Amino acid sequence: MAAVEHASAGGAPKVAIFNDPRIRGAAIQILLVVLIVFLIWGMVSNAATNLARAGIASGFGFLNVTAGFGINISPFVEYSETSSYGRVYLVGLQNTLVVAITGIILATVVGFIVGIARLSTNWVVSKLAYAFVEVMRNIPLLLWIFIWYFSVLRLLPDKAAPIDFGPFGLLNIAGYYAPKAVFGPGAGWIGLALLAGILASIVIYRWARAGLIVGLPLVAYVLTGFPLSFELPTTSRFGPRGGARIYPEFLGLLVALSFYTAAYIAEIVRAGILAISHGQTEASYALGMRRGHTLRLVIIPQAMRVIIPPLTNQYLNLTKNSSLAVAIAYPDLVSVFAGTTLNQTGQAVEVLLMTMLTYLALSLLTSLFMNWFNAKMALVER
Repeated sequence: MAAVEHASAGGAPKVAIFNDPRIRGAAIQILLVVLIVFLIWGMVSNAATNLARAGIASGFGFLNVTAGFGINISPFVEYSETSSYGRVYLVGLQNTLVVAITGIILATVVGFIVGIARLSTNWVVSKLAYAFVEVMRNIPLLLWIFIWYFSVLRLLPDKAAPIDFGPFGLLNIAGYYAPKAVFGPGAGWIGLALLAGILASIVIYRWARAGLIVGLPLVAYVLTGFPLSFELPTTSRFGPRGGARIYPEFLGLLVALSFYTAAYIAEIVRAGILAISHGQTEASYALGMRRGHTLRLVIIPQAMRVIIPPLTNQYLNLTKNSSLAVAIAYPDLVSVFAGTTLNQTGQAVEVLLMTMLTYLALSLLTSLFMNWFNAKMALVER
């Protein structure tokens, strides 16, 4: 009894410094930070020593050196053999973005169609969608790239006898020759009108959205004297002439990436739709809504809350999987920068660091946009 009174009179009992969980936790975190810094310093020091021993100068000065090799696909960035390695980086980044953005759009469209078809009451449609999903996602992506590039696209007709799609272009073993837009004076006003129509449709939101997006560019097209025309490809003895050529490497990679990712997106869409209470469907039917309207206006908007988070992962995977383009010589960032540039310059640390940071930035930007879109689609209690 006296011991208890003595302890209470002296306040809380003292605890040994290393038995205090706060101090012990802080000490462990400090040691962990010191260890990480030591490991990073050791790797950097070791890399600098090895580069100095090999006579390779560190730094990013190599980006201004002439590359000396050609790149056959560069739709937007001007490039020649006299361009610098910095220009090579821009071309590789451009080609990666083109295949990633186009692939995401195509994979989303195909994935939603197949996912909805999986739930169709038509037995044939449902089973065909099921077969598509199971076949596409259970074969490695690299093998699909080889299949589309070597087995499918290489079986197309030769240059002198392409498949003619009329106003939509020509297709042969050398690629797809699409109609090429030819911009005349004042064509920029059409783009500005399109942007204004999109912004106005966002503000108005519900009324006349399609009319604004299509109508304003059409008015600008007429008022500026029809400055936009299309150059159609034509057949010749030595292959198609004119138009915009889309190379088979791009087509093979795009189709393989899109269909492979679409198989996973289809299952995500199917799971999102099944997550919605069946009572929503019954209530819609009771109000006289048809199946298509119920799916588009009631089920899909609610299912998006379930679909978007895993959909983000598939977009990230598609962007990173585009690096497999090196297998069929499509000049993406990994192929021409982390591959050819690294081999010619020997600047392994700088080249790989830039490549990794680029993919990291693309992933973070994609996640940021999808998180914003997810928050916009979330239900708000009123």
